[in-house]
Amino acid sequence: MPEPRDVSALFLEVSRAKLMEQYWPRVRACVEPLTDEQIWWRPNEASNSIGNLLLHLNGNVRQWIIASFNVLEDSRDRPAEFAERTIVPRATLVGALDATLRAASDVLSRLTETELRATYRIQGYTVTGLHAVYQVVEHFGVHYGQILYITKLLRAEDLGFYRELSRTGRAPDSGR
Repeated sequence: MPEPRDVSALFLEVSRAKLMEQYWPRVRACVEPLTDEQIWWRPNEASNSIGNLLLHLNGNVRQWIIASFNVLEDSRDRPAEFAERTIVPRATLVGALDATLRAASDVLSRLTETELRATYRIQGYTVTGLHAVYQVVEHFGVHYGQILYITKLLRAEDLGFYRELSRTGRAPDSGR
């Protein structure tokens, strides 16, 4: 029987894994084969480009995790993330989000239960630390799905993220 684990530590471990081991590698796999023009393509003015979504994810993670838990000034300009129409190079976007996610991972690795229970004022909302972490992971997952969809539209191919489910619809037996 496995040892009982601290739920706060488990929550933070799963949150870090979702961001750093699942969502971020898959976002990179979507973005890296695309040209800068493809990254900034949008089907219409009411929709976001992958470039806008990358800027937006960077701002969200920085605001909700890094600034909040490190008690830093929140200088995010959320409307600018969506208004950007200049072609910011892929390498710049990926490098910035990678650095932000690494900094967020460092924060998540040191958070305590007390910090998860504490309240924070973020983006005009009063939330617990747990809420802030959950918001970032959920939010990243939503926009990862949009980036995946846009990439599939542009490349017209399966990206193979669930190859292991192709034959049976289930992951291979892990011996449990």
